[in-house]
Amino acid sequence: MKLAVVGVTGLVGGEIMEVLNEYGFEINQFIPVASERSVGKTIQFRDADHTIVSMDAAIEMKPDIAIFSAGGSTSTEHAPRFAEVGTVVIDNSSAWRMDPTKKLIVPEINATQLTADDKIIANPNCSTIQMVVALAPLHKQFGIKRLVISTYQSFTGTGVKAVRQYEAEKEGGTMGEDNAYPHKIFANCLPHCDIFLDNGYTKEEMKLVHETRKILGDDSMGVTATAVRVPVSGGHSESINVELGNEFEIKEVISLLENMDGLIVQDDPANNVYPMPLDAHKKNEVFVGRIRRDESKENTMNMWVVSDNLRKGAATNAVQIANYVKKNFIN
Repeated sequence: MKLAVVGVTGLVGGEIMEVLNEYGFEINQFIPVASERSVGKTIQFRDADHTIVSMDAAIEMKPDIAIFSAGGSTSTEHAPRFAEVGTVVIDNSSAWRMDPTKKLIVPEINATQLTADDKIIANPNCSTIQMVVALAPLHKQFGIKRLVISTYQSFTGTGVKAVRQYEAEKEGGTMGEDNAYPHKIFANCLPHCDIFLDNGYTKEEMKLVHETRKILGDDSMGVTATAVRVPVSGGHSESINVELGNEFEIKEVISLLENMDGLIVQDDPANNVYPMPLDAHKKNEVFVGRIRRDESKENTMNMWVVSDNLRKGAATNAVQIANYVKKNFIN
């Protein structure tokens, strides 16, 4: 098993290495890949130093699997080159998610869609992944007519530059020219995740619309979202209002959620038990709580969903896909 991690020096790259260790993923040759300025440097993985190589060198090694976390333009250019030599690419960027020829995979929901012919597999957006893990059993049982989503997303989702900005502001520094955001993030909330589009929504908000429909296989589902960047490092949180297609009982909803793989119910508000990003940090699961009926609308409920955006929202989901591919399609 030859496995490459493209973008190994980034935040998600570091998490991928940690998750590979936690999952006991068997690797005979580890191939760390990063930008030209990092080529030749060493990085530690499993108590050994590995030399970072270029994209071209990695392709020549013909890895069995390459996990990409290096941005959309890098994936668009290089993922097909890996695929041409037989590598299965699992891509964390938005480059391939809405390509009708590519699968958008959350293993607990739709890994069985994959075949040996899928050489580029898209990892969904972090906020989408955690949400659909909680929604999938409800959609299967009742159908979902409409979702109203408000996200509270960690600044870590923007990358190293955002972390540096937050840390500098936390220490009392002022905004510099090389910031990730147009405003302060420390002690602030920005209703601005990714770029604004012509319809007034951000790109992040529209990812929640389109990716959710694709993963759950339902283009008729109404979805609207407001995505907010918050000064939290542990993970993403989401308030989700769900209009179901049929009548439901809260007890049945909780039972369905409790039986969903990768999902942990934390719902005991009388004892102050509910999901929080501080508790989700470095965890691989999705957490759901504050499960309650929306008394203002028929067949509608609310829930609160939390997950570590660098884990299940990126690295963990990608490693889970790699595990499935390795088990089913690689000898």
